[in-house]
Order: sequence, then structure tokens, then C-alpha cells
Amino acid sequence: MVKVSCAALALLFGLTFWLPTTGAQTISQQADPSMAQRRALHLRHGINLSEWFAQVYDPRGYTKEHFASWTTAQDILLIKQMGFDHVRLSVNPAPMFKHNHADELPAEYLSYLDAAVKMILDQRLAVIIDAHPEGDFKEKLGNNSGTVEEFTDFWRALAAHYSSQNPDLVFFEVLNEPEMRDAYRWYGIQARLAVAIREGAPQHTIIVAGARWSDDDDLLAMEPLRDANVIYNFHFYEPHVFTHQGATWGDNYWHAVKALPYPSEPESAERVAANVPDAQKRLWVVRYGLEHWDAARFDAEFAQVEAWGKRWNVPVTCNEFGVYRRVARPEDRAVWLTDVRTALEKHSIGWTMWDYSGGFGVVTKPQGQPVADPVTLKALGLQMPATQQ
Repeated sequence: MVKVSCAALALLFGLTFWLPTTGAQTISQQADPSMAQRRALHLRHGINLSEWFAQVYDPRGYTKEHFASWTTAQDILLIKQMGFDHVRLSVNPAPMFKHNHADELPAEYLSYLDAAVKMILDQRLAVIIDAHPEGDFKEKLGNNSGTVEEFTDFWRALAAHYSSQNPDLVFFEVLNEPEMRDAYRWYGIQARLAVAIREGAPQHTIIVAGARWSDDDDLLAMEPLRDANVIYNFHFYEPHVFTHQGATWGDNYWHAVKALPYPSEPESAERVAANVPDAQKRLWVVRYGLEHWDAARFDAEFAQVEAWGKRWNVPVTCNEFGVYRRVARPEDRAVWLTDVRTALEKHSIGWTMWDYSGGFGVVTKPQGQPVADPVTLKALGLQMPATQQ
């Protein structure tokens, strides 16, 4: 049987932008293959800065007042003191996106983002600048080639803007969770966007991921890009019925699941399932109890990810994982975080927890001031800073 590579399939499907331009090929050929491996060492244990420049739920939207108050220099200092070595800064491109002029980044908005990046770098934290749009933007990207072209212009300009920053500490992530069921289309789009980033910032490391929700199985379905200076990323929230219990987004039945224990076992799962009104969804909760979700299962999953990285000789990171805090029992949440974090480290996979102060947070802000959670920090192998003891 003849085997066809992802690149060949992409061409067959008309995705001619899969292959990099000649200039990008030259850059890739000149890159040190171990550079991405070395830089990945700056991304060993990090935290996501959510709801600051993306997923802003303030009814006033993306405003100067929001940027100045949501995450402050005090927060960044605390992140450093807690022992994190990097942050993932989610950035929604939409507020900066001008139709047919996507390469013209608005100076005022960019100044707010510049201030945030400087605040992070001043603490000698690495920063992943993560393109993190809403679902409607990603839907257009998946269905409209014109949007792909515009987003290519946007990324080239944004990368060029930050190209003078330290390439050991500033990383560019192509797109958060592309939500594309057509994986081959995503491979083509991602390759084209990576070329644009490379044109804007020849020396910086790019972070890429698989299709759909960037899960580990999406990553394993990929072939690496034709660029040596790339880190490969996946997200991990398995099993969602545990990590997203109580959530009011995603699968509707999640909000009916409360105090579901981890590790999974049949009797407790059946008790929780009894409160789920839909028969099919009750079965899903019962199945969770039978599926042996525990440390050994995470170890087996991440062993496959490690093997994929070794096969292609590329660095791999997990830059989202976590448990929604609202109804999960703190002790179960802590055990899940410990098991996932420990398994990732065992398999030499750097990690970035979701998130700093949101619904999955490592800190809470009861009176507007950040208070670190010692249980979560212990689960992450970190310690309470002296300033909060």
C-alpha cells in the first residue's frame, strides 16, 4: 500500500500554502535543530494569563482601564515568587484586526500589549504570545481563504513588532485550539501562518498544535513543520467530565455534575450520575467511574506523547491543563493536578497550567488582591512565597 504524507494530502486538497516559501526554507535550513530544544527549557512550569487580552467578559470590553487593572505588576511579581518560569499571554487578535489591512496594527492598542510584555520580561519570565481568538474568528479561518490571508498578514506584522525582543524568552503560538475538524486544512493553514511568523521574526521559536481542540491525540496525528525552530504543544483536560464539572459552557450536562471524585471508581460515579437528568449523560458519568482514570493512565498517555517527540526529534509542551474550581472537591482537584504534573515531568514535557486567577486559578482575588492557593501550589510542586505565608 502506498503511504501518502500529510504534506502530499494537503497539496491534493488544494492547500498549496502547505509548502514554505523559498526564503522560509533557507531560514529553516540554517536553524540549529537543537535551538528549540534549548529554548523549551524556559517553558518547564508556567501559568496562563487568561481574561486579560483575550476572553474579556467585562461588558466594557477591551479597554485601557481593564488592561491596567486585571493583571498588574503585583501579579507578575507574585507569579515569579511562586516559582513559575513563564507565562502564556492569551491575545485575542480581533481588537487589532483591520479588514483588508490586518498588517496595520493599531498603535494605541499595541502599546497596552507592549506594556504587558515588558512587565513580564522585567521579571525575567519567558512569555508565550498566544493568538487566542473567539470561536467565530476560528470558524472564518476554517472556511474563508481570505481570512487566512489576512491572518497571515497580521501574524507577520505582530512577529516583526516583537522581533527585537529576546528570542530566548519570547515565543509565538500560532493559534489556540483551532477547532477545525478538517485536520489537513488546519495543517496547511498552520504551515502558512508559521512561515509568516518566521518572515517577521527569523530568530524566534514558534509554537504549534494539532487540529480540533489541540488534544494530545490531535498532536500525534501531525507531521512536524519544515522548520527546525518549533515547539509542539497539546492541551490536556481528560476526562472532561471531571475537570469541567460544574461548568456552564461546553457540554450542557457538565453543570449538573458536582463533587465527582478523582481517581475514578464506580460507586461514587454512580451516586453523582443520579443527579444528571439526561439518561445518555448519566451513562457517560457512570463510564467515568469504570475507566480507571488515575496516575497510571496519565503516565501511559504521556509516554505516547514523549515517544512521538523522540521519533521526530522535536520538543513537546503541554500549555493548558487544569480543573475548574467551582464544584470540584479541592482534595480531588489537587490529586488530579499532582498526577498530571508529575506524569508530564516524568516524560520531560514542560507545562503551563490553566490559569492564574480565573475559574481554574492558582490564586483567588477575594478583595481584589491576589491570594495564592497553597493546595494548588503544592500540587504543582511549588511553594507559597514568603510574602504570602
